[in-house]
Amino acid sequence: MTGNNTERIDLSRAHSARVYDFILGGKDNYEADRAAAAAALEAWPGLRTSMHINRAVMHRMAHWLATEAGIDQFLDIGTGIPTAPNLHQVVQGVTPSARVVYVDNDPIVLAHARALLTGTPAGRTAYIEADMREPDKILAAPDLHETLDLRRPVALTVIAVLQFVADASGLIQQLMEPLAPGSQLAITLATADLAPESIELAATYTRRGIPMYLRSHAEVTELFNGLDLLDPGVVPMHHWRPNPGEPVADANTVNMYAGVASKP
Repeated sequence: MTGNNTERIDLSRAHSARVYDFILGGKDNYEADRAAAAAALEAWPGLRTSMHINRAVMHRMAHWLATEAGIDQFLDIGTGIPTAPNLHQVVQGVTPSARVVYVDNDPIVLAHARALLTGTPAGRTAYIEADMREPDKILAAPDLHETLDLRRPVALTVIAVLQFVADASGLIQQLMEPLAPGSQLAITLATADLAPESIELAATYTRRGIPMYLRSHAEVTELFNGLDLLDPGVVPMHHWRPNPGEPVADANTVNMYAGVASKP
């Protein structure tokens, strides 16, 4: 990490990516992040397991998009601190020439961008430093257009971050609008439907300076308006196309919906 990046980090405030990193056993976090993580786990002890399940469904979605949907271009919003395997490692393992653009606004993620940008020789990866709540900035970024061809289908992956956005619907609409027909949208998103303790979890995050917005099944489904939802639809994330023989998660440790849809 460069000195400039360190100076840009507000050590007094927790950041969702660093809280996530700490709970998953990472080392790129600070006292405010660790305190927020401890409070979140006290509010809902199932959070750590839910985060691991979320990583697993991201891997399944990425693999399905690369194999069954034949997508070789990916735009990943809210990337977070690298945790192997990353999305590009999954999709380039299927299609070595696949191209991936990562987007995040945490300086620590920026410090890890070199690791994120290491892909296959045939493929290409890029990193855009931008707030996901600024879709115009993302869509205008030169690295986006130098890496992805928006005239061809792109998979937009928004994994476990929309709960930190007040206007999730508006964000998704803006990001999907310029993408070509055949593009895909993959989402995981927190809810109180599955684990009522998530209400206190959201309040805890919010008190720690990370506003969290939980969505109902109907609200998550509305994010896919105008798109063709793929089977099995919007479901608890451990029910989204589990691999044969995969251990069945305890319903009490899941608080997120998952869904994938195609742009007509």
